Amino acid sequence: MADPLASIVGNSPRIRELKQQVAQVAAAEFPVLILGESGAGKEVVARTIHALSPRRDAPFVGQSCLAIPEALIESELFGFEAGAFTDARERRIGLFEQAEGGTIFLDEIGDIPLSFQKRLLRVLQEREVRRLGSADAIRINVRVITATNAPIEQFVSEGHFRSDLLYRLNTFELRVPPLRQRIEDIPALVEHFLQRHGRRFGIEPVAPGAEVMQQLKDYPWPGNVRELENFVVRWISLGEEALNALDKHMALSFEQQDISRRWLSMTMDEIEAEVIRMVLHDCGGNKTLAARRLGLARKSLYNKIERYQLEGVKSKGAKTRNRG
Repeated sequence: MADPLASIVGNSPRIRELKQQVAQVAAAEFPVLILGESGAGKEVVARTIHALSPRRDAPFVGQSCLAIPEALIESELFGFEAGAFTDARERRIGLFEQAEGGTIFLDEIGDIPLSFQKRLLRVLQEREVRRLGSADAIRINVRVITATNAPIEQFVSEGHFRSDLLYRLNTFELRVPPLRQRIEDIPALVEHFLQRHGRRFGIEPVAPGAEVMQQLKDYPWPGNVRELENFVVRWISLGEEALNALDKHMALSFEQQDISRRWLSMTMDEIEAEVIRMVLHDCGGNKTLAARRLGLARKSLYNKIERYQLEGVKSKGAKTRNRG
């Protein structure tokens, strides 16, 4: 049987440390909170924890909270009875019940509505759910793993996320490093994706040469491992033309600044505000594209734009103010 830890590809110091942590927490029954940028591989880590756990033969049910409309989140997670609301013609089992005996993975947990957080907290505390339209409590036996790319502690301090819910979710806390912090893993990741997608396409793809591999190591990978995987898919189809799709503007924008003086004299908040302003400008004000490049959920980007008063940024000459 294959080692589940092999699904976390790489052998850099940060990944070796992460694998060790995953192996340690997998046997426990406590909740795990996985932190990391968008595309860094948080779901892979969650699935590996499940595969190493005593619950491995039971279901693994994953869901992005950001993908569920606010009005539907309770019915999606807890289920509903026939007649609970208009169009509820038959009973539906929620995700918690679907994961019975196994693991439920809730991605983008930082984006769940504040109004729903108390109900989720109660489910975690009481280990039972009530379907919409029913007064009967249903006992559940699931392990909860959550993930977010949002600054969750900042959300707590700003009143967007309940502190008691965070304490309930992060008995164990794991951090997945961004790809730019483990560039030595890029060759192994490229080989992994070449094999995976080569089998899917039924071909034996040609691996990038040393010069192309160095270009991949020099690129900042704002979309992390997911962006690298997309590149490999394009490489299989297009060869070196796939390099044209790599957006080097982000790296160049940093190189064009006097990093040794200007950036090192700024606070972290000022640097973050400046980076967001630069990316917004580079994306022509397109917040969806900017969020993707920054590895943020759209809601997180909107919160930061409001915090740093960046609304309406149109040029690199626009000023940034920090509220503190």
